[in-house]
Amino acid sequence: MPSRLNKIPLTIFQRFFRTETFGGLVLLGFALVALAIANSPLAEAYRHLWEIPLTIGFPPHELSLNLREWINDGLMGVFFLLVGLEIKRELLAGELSSPRQAALPIACAIGGMVVPAVIYLLFNPGGVGAHGWGIPMATDIAFALGTLNLIAPRAPIGAKVLLTALAIVDDMGAVLIISIFYSQAMMWSALAGAALTLLVLIAFNMIGIRRLWPYLLVGVVLWFFVHASGVHATIAGVVLAFTIPARSRINAQEFSTEARSLLDRFDRTETGDFLVLTSKGQQEAVFALQRASGSVTEPILRLEQALHKFSAFVVMPLFAFANAGVKIDLSLQHAEIGFGILSGLMFGKPLGIMMCAFIAVKAGIAKLPRGVNWGSLLGYATLAGIGFTMSLFIAMLAFEDQELIDAAKRGVILGSLLAGTIGAVLLKIGRPSRDVN
Repeated sequence: MPSRLNKIPLTIFQRFFRTETFGGLVLLGFALVALAIANSPLAEAYRHLWEIPLTIGFPPHELSLNLREWINDGLMGVFFLLVGLEIKRELLAGELSSPRQAALPIACAIGGMVVPAVIYLLFNPGGVGAHGWGIPMATDIAFALGTLNLIAPRAPIGAKVLLTALAIVDDMGAVLIISIFYSQAMMWSALAGAALTLLVLIAFNMIGIRRLWPYLLVGVVLWFFVHASGVHATIAGVVLAFTIPARSRINAQEFSTEARSLLDRFDRTETGDFLVLTSKGQQEAVFALQRASGSVTEPILRLEQALHKFSAFVVMPLFAFANAGVKIDLSLQHAEIGFGILSGLMFGKPLGIMMCAFIAVKAGIAKLPRGVNWGSLLGYATLAGIGFTMSLFIAMLAFEDQELIDAAKRGVILGSLLAGTIGAVLLKIGRPSRDVN
């Protein structure tokens, strides 16, 4: 029994890791294409494409956004819903479910957010660039895990879990920063509507509704209210995630008993031709097994599984294609913004992570994962400086002037590239003592 329990979480994590790895490669491809187009004769057409307006609804209840805004405010809501589901799962049953497990990734994430922000503010103590302090605080989980798998596919599982948990805590911080510091002036009537909608979702959870479609349908209403309230609309995805039930209708023991009984029935009703189509008993057993599987699988896991590939291979690549296209400009206009972001990602991330990890370990509240030493941790910490998706997202919330946004984008792209390259070199030079899964 213990060996089976130990094997299942590892398989789930490896599936998650594989999706993030391939998703990171697709994300990189779309980002490079966008960058190439933005520096080609098609640049003007590329810019105008994302400014095409799209309106839904009917007057006077209509919402009109351009194509880029629909991607950044609407489609990215799916990404933030997935982020919220991952955070909730980690808090309930993952690496953040106990103080001992959570201590190291939380300490690393705090250091990896605070130090880059401080370094950025050293470059931008005031003026137009000061509002961008949140940009270098983020870690792009898809790019970071993708890079790790390419350069160290046999890295210790503890290192992969640590980097994943760190990025998830980092996402929690980013969500709080966006909701508190990068939202617009509040419209209280819309905020009240969002609160009432949230109460409906909580009521769904409390009365035991396990089907996902009621939550998703009301979640769309929540998104509209949050969008109108002045809080950034994508926060609705995180709020919705925390209302999705995490309880199953039957427990694992009940499922095991029922599944064995159904499999026995399946075997007993074999007609001899090994075709389920000719055996009514086998058909009934299969359908009953499907219903039992749905009853034992928590809605939070079903929704996370359904959204994971869509987010990795549709949402994030579209976001990259719409936002990574920036003209490569060697001028020093607003260079303080770019250098602040670059320095925060490339130096601030590893410095903050290593410093807080050292304090946590020496204080006895955490320990390094098996197979990870201080030399390899520096490589993983440097990979956490790949901030691409969330950093670009915060940059567009922090600034309104296009020149400031472009300067920030250049800093994010170059800083993430250098962090990934340096992290790869460090991991190749200082291989961990136990480079196995």
